[in-house]
Amino acid sequence: MTTVLDDFSDPAPWRVIASTQVSGTIRDEGDALCLDYDFNGVSGYVGMQRDIAIEYPENYRFDFALRGASPANDLQFKLVDASGDNVWWVNRPKYAFPTEWTHVRYKKRHIGKAWGPSPDATLRASAKLEFTLNNSAGGKGRVCFDDLRFSALPPDVATPRIVSAQASIKTRDAANAIDGDATTTWSAGRAPQRLTLDLGAATEFGGLRLDWAPNAHPLTYAVLASEDGRTWRTLRDVVGSDGGRDWIATPESEARFVAIETRGAAPSEVALADVLIEPLAFAATPNDFVASVAKDQPRGRFPRGFSGEQAYWTILGVDGGTEQGLIGEDGAVEAGKAGFSIEPFVRVDDTLLSWADVAASQTLQDGYLPIPTVEWTHPDAALRTTAFAHRDSSGARTSMIVRYSLRNPGATAREYTLALAVQPFQVNPPSQFLNTTGGVSRIDALAIDDDGVVRVNGRARAFSTQPPAASFATAFDAGMASAHLAANDAPTARFAEDPTGLASGALLYRWRLAPGETREVALMLPLTGDAFCEDGMPCSAEARQAAVAEDWRAKLDGVRFVVPEEGQALVDTLRTSLAHQLISRVGPRLQPGTRSYGRSWIRDGAMIAEGLLRMGREDAVREYLDWYAPFQFDNGKVPCCVDDRGSDPVPENDSHGELIFAIADYARHTGDEAFVRRMWPHVRGAFDYMETLRASERTEANRAINPAFYGMMPASISHEGYSAKPMHSYWDNAWALRGYKDAVWIAERLGEREDAVRMAAARDEFRNDFDDSLRAAARRHGIDYLPGAAELGDFDPTSTTIALAPGGEQHRLPQDLLRNTFERYWREFVQRRDGRREWKDYTPYEWRNVGAFVRLGWRDRAWEGVRFFFDDRAPRGWNQWGEVVSRTPRKPFFLGDLPHAWVASDFMRSALDMFAYR
Repeated sequence: MTTVLDDFSDPAPWRVIASTQVSGTIRDEGDALCLDYDFNGVSGYVGMQRDIAIEYPENYRFDFALRGASPANDLQFKLVDASGDNVWWVNRPKYAFPTEWTHVRYKKRHIGKAWGPSPDATLRASAKLEFTLNNSAGGKGRVCFDDLRFSALPPDVATPRIVSAQASIKTRDAANAIDGDATTTWSAGRAPQRLTLDLGAATEFGGLRLDWAPNAHPLTYAVLASEDGRTWRTLRDVVGSDGGRDWIATPESEARFVAIETRGAAPSEVALADVLIEPLAFAATPNDFVASVAKDQPRGRFPRGFSGEQAYWTILGVDGGTEQGLIGEDGAVEAGKAGFSIEPFVRVDDTLLSWADVAASQTLQDGYLPIPTVEWTHPDAALRTTAFAHRDSSGARTSMIVRYSLRNPGATAREYTLALAVQPFQVNPPSQFLNTTGGVSRIDALAIDDDGVVRVNGRARAFSTQPPAASFATAFDAGMASAHLAANDAPTARFAEDPTGLASGALLYRWRLAPGETREVALMLPLTGDAFCEDGMPCSAEARQAAVAEDWRAKLDGVRFVVPEEGQALVDTLRTSLAHQLISRVGPRLQPGTRSYGRSWIRDGAMIAEGLLRMGREDAVREYLDWYAPFQFDNGKVPCCVDDRGSDPVPENDSHGELIFAIADYARHTGDEAFVRRMWPHVRGAFDYMETLRASERTEANRAINPAFYGMMPASISHEGYSAKPMHSYWDNAWALRGYKDAVWIAERLGEREDAVRMAAARDEFRNDFDDSLRAAARRHGIDYLPGAAELGDFDPTSTTIALAPGGEQHRLPQDLLRNTFERYWREFVQRRDGRREWKDYTPYEWRNVGAFVRLGWRDRAWEGVRFFFDDRAPRGWNQWGEVVSRTPRKPFFLGDLPHAWVASDFMRSALDMFAYR
């Protein structure tokens, strides 16, 4: 049953929704409605929304028509429940808007829970519907909508079923291809033939798995689909099949009939032993498809992340660069964000070794420099992979250098091949889904020259310091590079095109190594600009590594620490954390990561900046504030986040105080009055905006609803625990108070007496309201600790630490609630540490509690925290943490970014507190 929800002939039910400084207008265009929009140089969203109640059956779909003249912004289709808090959506990032009317269909499986406090992820009823454009390209444009329909559908078929098979040339053995018996085959001869599979009814499916009899496969064939058995469409052309098992991805397919049609004369008799129609999940995404293939392969043939195991990695880059690479714990390197990877394999005589066959360990040069090494240990081979990044003298070009040292650890001479496989996979694994989806990185064309130059998708992306003994490129249908390496049957082709985006290849270096002998080769992978080797600078990888190491020592050793041996790991990790924060920058932009979190939040930036100032990097903080402050909105609102799209308008009410604090903290460290004078309009604007926020909550009506709301910052989602629904967060209010105090300090320093007086009055009033609110919330919820949010009375000591540092309110907070908060945290910490408390994961933001212990005078507890968190470095030898630590570290999970620069700053500030704090 299909219902027309809106024919778009009447604009009256629709309204424009838009974020700060974004404009939109709904226009009637005959039988359609159009949204004209302009992002006006800021980030955010704009859309059209209407009220419409929908009850959802077991299965359903939406259909509508769309056309537009628009940059490739995100297209979002949203359904909102009656509370307004729970949202379901279909999000299509960087949508290519068609200029002609195009039919769009969203089925139940496409619609997922976006956010909301309800634990029920199933969409049962909605009250509002909207079409939204989210800024990913910016600019302005027009998008038109028409003919919105809703259909109730029968239940989905979870597993496709082949009812019958029929060959184009009548034979009795067509059924052998679907009997599940590998010993029986459909024999098709050498001439072109078609095998037609009947699924019994129109069925959704995601791909096919074909098992050809040994040496009995066609080189070329097609997979076709039809609804009626007469009109056919091509789902996939296979060219150059290597036989055996073929995996065919046909995502989002639906048909009753599927056919396999051989093309051209086969080199031998064709025989198909088995065919399976795979469900939608088989190839729902490129990552799902590769994982499906990897399940059929020996461990080590594909990267760890596709084999059901969590992978770890670290960052490669320069201080304040604009692009960063990665190296994985198993030795693969990624050439820039979302880029392809190069993965090592070693053949010893007739045995191929992969990451799955060796013991891998990770270290940093000198124990702290951002020059990571992966060491493979095996009785027959030892491989050392060291990677680093460097820039030219102009700063315009940066490259990664990867050194591979292969040694014979045995007592007899052996034949070795070092194979550097060019893979269509990122080091960033498929479990990483936010902003930069990890996993597959398309290689549509791959060429490897005689001299070891690797061209990916037409660009020279890797250069070998010496010509390889051999090289090859291969398309997915002809077998991936790892399969050819395992079979020791390297193809001769050095160029491959692949419409699946899964081309791969390898550079092969062959040596006969005497016992203890080592041979080395290096690759240069440009990150920005072309490969380079400047006059006056030795081109050897060893010399470049020495120069980069010396440069990093100068950057990281500015603050010297003299500690006993037991404190050396802490100091080394301090310096590595500083390096990771500098590498994670994009130009002046401080950001918590380079993949999932490649944006600049003022929250993260202000706290990273505090650590950088304490480690002597005032220049980086000044550059950051000069860059961030101009993104402030016209009304004084400080954006929570800024990226290439501009200012993010999402209300996060900690941001205003954080900008003021960062400016004041820079001034306290440098005494740079000219800079503070230049920043004064931003400070005053942020202060005045906080005053409007505070006034909106400082009403008797609000006090009657909940006395703890009175005079506080309005509810927002700034604290991670409140992303489902905004709350009156004491994280926000602690930062607001810090901002009020620092605004007064700056005004007095600049001689702005009138402003200083009014700001001081507001500061004192807000501080008193803050104290009253904490007590009111504790009474309302019957708790004996400091709450995280006024509505919830939740226990969140890691958030509460902000009131101590940098909040500076330790001695003004209710002392009984303060002590109870961190006593409870300590008890629960010990229970978790000692295995007496169940836990799934935690975030290393908990490093902030170590600083709180220091300020509370709990020296021994601070060291216990250090020991516990140090055990969860990932990997330990690389001195870093992700945003999440899992109790099951090899089970795939989302870990944020690795390293996570904001976590690194939490560690840094707490570690520095152990030496001295203000």
